[in-house]
Amino acid sequence: MSIATIGIDIGKSKFHVCGLDERGHVTLRKMFSRTALIRFLANTPPARVATEACAGAHFIGRKAESFGHEARLLPAQYVKAYVKSQKNDYADAEAIAEAATRPTMRSVPVKPADRQALQLLHRQRSGWIAERTALANRIRAMLLEFGITIPKNLSQLRKQLPLVIEDAENELPDRLRQLLVELWEDMIRLDERLTSLNAELDIYARTDPQTKLLLSIPGVGPIVATALISGIGNAGAFRKGRDLAAWLGLVPRQYSTGGKTRLLGIGKRGNRHLRMLLIHGARAVLRVISNRQEDDGLRRWVERVTARKHPNVVAVALANKIARVVHAVLRHQVPFEARLISS
Repeated sequence: MSIATIGIDIGKSKFHVCGLDERGHVTLRKMFSRTALIRFLANTPPARVATEACAGAHFIGRKAESFGHEARLLPAQYVKAYVKSQKNDYADAEAIAEAATRPTMRSVPVKPADRQALQLLHRQRSGWIAERTALANRIRAMLLEFGITIPKNLSQLRKQLPLVIEDAENELPDRLRQLLVELWEDMIRLDERLTSLNAELDIYARTDPQTKLLLSIPGVGPIVATALISGIGNAGAFRKGRDLAAWLGLVPRQYSTGGKTRLLGIGKRGNRHLRMLLIHGARAVLRVISNRQEDDGLRRWVERVTARKHPNVVAVALANKIARVVHAVLRHQVPFEARLISS
């Protein structure tokens, strides 16, 4: 009997496959290596190929689509409910296949290779920033042991650390002084890498048609624009801007029962990196919104909300609005106009 749905439990080198027919009956259970799996997909008639949205899933999805299959990447939390009895790889593969047959099941769009590479650049940038922050904190802690304090600010550290190293009267041991020189060189290398990567993202943002549209939105710069394109693409996976804002976790979390609606704090779902960038962008807008010359709808909306809400709440609310504007700009392929924001 032909296979209509293929569920793949992805591993590092072993892939467990479960095939279902049109009625949902299991017709195949088999384990493949990576090479054998690609050969199996190439030789199998077009079917629905489903995996969990995890590491390596987009690669499998692109391969499946190249062979004429319909690729579906399912969020792991939605698949868990379909696992029967105890957990094992074949049970996971069967659960993935069964979940993929549901008509209302949500899926993650398969990312093209270039968009996934752009997303990895952003992840590496975040990693280098975390390394630099940890390195700066380590340097301050070392100096504090010898009674030398440096303010918690990277610019102050860059300014004062060379002076501390050259000061012969601060009683630092020679070996520690040598170590500080090495750590200072590490920080310079991280700064150079970040500067180079930021310049690369800036060039990409100003040459790509999609990101150029996003740059017209207040609070969206080259870093935010490229991160949004790498994370959500053309936003076609979301029916409306509210869905995008909810996926980013910028709306209240709901816990309603018995006909009573109960809204809690923001949901913090989806891509944490994108949510952080949008909130930072919103804070940047709030700092300069009063300097805008034109009396547009965005300024009036911010002033009205600021008058009755805490600044942190206003920042999240503005990030929510920016996310909805991002969806509209990408959906309609038109630049942003502040006058169109309802006040």
